[in-house]
Amino acid sequence: MKRAGIVIILIGLVITLVTGIKFVTKEKVVDVGELQISRNKKHSIAWSPIAGIVVMAIGGGILLLGFRKQ
Repeated sequence: MKRAGIVIILIGLVITLVTGIKFVTKEKVVDVGELQISRNKKHSIAWSPIAGIVVMAIGGGILLLGFRKQ
């Protein structure tokens, strides 16, 4: 239980510090015979740092439960 709590706290810390990710995909625009035109399409996923704080609180609760059971 203690290990799981520590891992969840670390995941929450990463979620708090990194508030989003960006990535690029290729999208085919034109495909006529041998002519192919594609473009890069940008995507982003963002989340609130509050989500990381909540995850860290859950990890802290699991960590405390691990200490109390011993």
